[in-house]
Amino acid sequence: MAAGKQVMVIGADDSEESHYALEWTLDHLFKPLGGDTAPFKLIIVHAKPSVSSVVGFVGPGAEVLPIVDADLKKMAARVTERAKEFCASKSVTDVVVEVMEGDARNVLCEAVERHHASILVVGSHGYGAIKRAVLGSVSDYCAHHVHCTVMIVKKPKTKH
Repeated sequence: MAAGKQVMVIGADDSEESHYALEWTLDHLFKPLGGDTAPFKLIIVHAKPSVSSVVGFVGPGAEVLPIVDADLKKMAARVTERAKEFCASKSVTDVVVEVMEGDARNVLCEAVERHHASILVVGSHGYGAIKRAVLGSVSDYCAHHVHCTVMIVKKPKTKH
């Protein structure tokens, strides 16, 4: 890690909200300063779901598992490549992209702890109370469990 730089972890997935959070962060916290003079070392973390969490324990037979695993790996590669290309297009050079297997909530909390991050950035899917209660909110979980600042970036709603 570069001397004096704090670490920022950004959660990345294949959603528009995640991409917007990365774009907003780079435009507002990195672009004015440039890649090498930015105050943060950027760690972009993608949580690749485990095959068992996608297929389930009572799902189809074992012959499907390698296919699902290959698809999850392709998606992770797509997410990480998109993030790398976007950072390069914004001249942000002090960036590391990681893929960790597991639930996004746990993966992001572990990444914050492992890298001693001072800030975690996550996008908001904008779920209502019922959806959030059923599906769980990554941003809500992280805000309550990490020991650093959490910035939740919301994508503006489009007006019709």
